[in-house]
This record gives sequence, C-alpha cells and structure tokens, in this order.
Amino acid sequence: MTEQQPHQFERGTDGPKVIVAGLDGSDSSMRAAAYAAGLARRQNAMLALVYVQPVMTAGAALGVPVGDATGEVADALVSEIREATERFRDAWDVRWEFHTFRGDPYNGLVTAADELKADAVVVGASESAGHRFIGSVAVRLVKAGRWPVTVVP
Repeated sequence: MTEQQPHQFERGTDGPKVIVAGLDGSDSSMRAAAYAAGLARRQNAMLALVYVQPVMTAGAALGVPVGDATGEVADALVSEIREATERFRDAWDVRWEFHTFRGDPYNGLVTAADELKADAVVVGASESAGHRFIGSVAVRLVKAGRWPVTVVP
C-alpha cells in the first residue's frame, strides 16, 4: 500500500481571489500592474499593488537618508495609480489596495504574498543587466513554486 502524501490546503475557489502585483516605478512594473488589473477585473479578484521599500542602500551606508526618498516613491506610485483609476473608472472597475513592505524586492514580495494570502503574483521583467548573473526577482519567485507567477515584459 502506498503512503498518501499530505496535499496543500486549497481555498476552494475558482480562480484567484487576491492577485499581488509588484511595483517599483519601472515601465515593466507598471505594465505588470496594468496586466494584473485586467486579471483582477475579469476574475472579480482583489488587486494588491505592492511596493517594497529598500531597507538599506549604498547611499544609506554612506549616511545619506533614504527613508524619506523611498516614502516619496511610494506616495508617487499611489498618486499615479489613483489618477489612472480616475481616468479609466468606467473601463477599469477593479478593487485594489496599495501596500508597502520593507526589505529586498524578492523577500518583500514573498512576505506580501504570504500575508495577503495571494493566489497569484504578477511582476515585470527585470530591466537590470546584472540579473543575468544573480537571477531576477521573477525567476526567484517562479523557483519558489508557491504561487502561479506571471512575468510581464
């Protein structure tokens, strides 16, 4: 007799109920957010837009304050998203929330997806050449194998 493997908990829903989209202000992250908004609208899911504030950068190590700068980025992203939802209110009717988490992008998105009980994660493709060597956030999320991950170019 074969031993049964315990299976992962299933929420019992058809399709995603919470879609996390990572935002960092780059063009690819904005396209990812737009794509995720379309998915959320069609699935009647909650769109959780997530900005991960860096904990420490090279500037912080040299005594340059970055907390205010990353807070300003988050505020600018919220303003841009609100303006877009107002412009496309009739065509873009989707429930959304904006969240900020602290840390590096990968761990911040993992924490966000876990805490928000994400059913899917959408991120933009990396625009950094260095990620060919150390791996992009998107590749690391896919390898984690915890959620369906969509990478938008």
